[in-house]
Amino acid sequence: MKELQDIVTDFLTIKSCGQIAALATVVKVKGSTYRRPGARMLMSQDGCMTGSISGGCLESDVFEHAKQVMASGEPTLVKYDPEVAEEIIWALGLGCNGAVHVLIEPLDKQLTFITECLNNRHSGVLATVFCVEGQLQAKVGNHLMLYPDKNITNEIADSILTQAVISDAQLVLQHQKSKVKIYNLPAGRAEVLIEFIQPPTPLLIFGAGQDAMPVVHFAKELGWHVTVVDHRPTYLTPEKFPYADNLILTSAEAAYKRVLLEDSTVAIVMTHNYFHDRELLKMLLPSAVRYIGVLGPKRRTAELLEDLQAEGIVYTQEQLSRLYAPVGIDMGADTPVEIALSIVAEIQAVLTKRAGGLLRDRKAPIHHPIDEPDVQAIQPSQQHISI
Repeated sequence: MKELQDIVTDFLTIKSCGQIAALATVVKVKGSTYRRPGARMLMSQDGCMTGSISGGCLESDVFEHAKQVMASGEPTLVKYDPEVAEEIIWALGLGCNGAVHVLIEPLDKQLTFITECLNNRHSGVLATVFCVEGQLQAKVGNHLMLYPDKNITNEIADSILTQAVISDAQLVLQHQKSKVKIYNLPAGRAEVLIEFIQPPTPLLIFGAGQDAMPVVHFAKELGWHVTVVDHRPTYLTPEKFPYADNLILTSAEAAYKRVLLEDSTVAIVMTHNYFHDRELLKMLLPSAVRYIGVLGPKRRTAELLEDLQAEGIVYTQEQLSRLYAPVGIDMGADTPVEIALSIVAEIQAVLTKRAGGLLRDRKAPIHHPIDEPDVQAIQPSQQHISI
């Protein structure tokens, strides 16, 4: 997320200065690769690069292709595949054995759409045509953008392909999982990367103590949207939390009026006040937030829950499964910075549905396997797909 935010920031700077630049996107991979589809790198004419599409072995060669794209204004697809170009791959020193397809295109509506999704904190779907064969009325670099309100911006001229992509884009928006799709139509064949654009993770930190400061720092390094909540105006200041996106001055009892408790939200309770923590748990546990971390010993949290149960409040197992106390992964953390690192690492593991163990002990591959591209044959009678 932080990498994409950096690309957006530099894109806006380049746009305001009227400079020429190009965007490289990993659109398709096969086998072991360093980056997944959707990885991006922004390149300006003077050689400045933001982001990466490999571990460092492809960037220079991609920039050479990008210079041609910047000169011609026409997008191009570059394929790095050891099975068909072993000498080139050897010369580049490609560290992985997999194939990587990179689309290089001029700056266009795609980054404007991503910028809007990030700045307005809403999701969206970006479909990018990266390979066209036959007589399809579509071009490499055509985009279709789906907004959460179902509005659509489309550059694909082929109506049958457009309707098929819209149908798949709606599924990607619903399931929040990107995919590569191959469409076989009577007039030709098209390969399309359909990406779910994820807005920044909203993090609520309840408590503006000294130990909250490194939590904010680490979270912002990951590109999260951070809100700090506290009732003490002398603690909750921009000078103390310069990187926080939002500071909310409110009591624990009234916090529900000021914060959004959505299913994408993660929350940390670290007020160091037993009674405040109890009020906050009373608010958070029945809510839709996906993660609730509580600072303090396990016994203290158990007492908080016992107090709430004594008030007649009963929580379901599903609600309690979102409670992490003591907060953080087991890494021997002791100082505030170490504890902050363990907290943010645990949240990242929860968001990616990982256990947070040592990679050397992991039996499965480090990355989730990439799904093979879906292949869909579309006949003329299918052109009336419901949208």
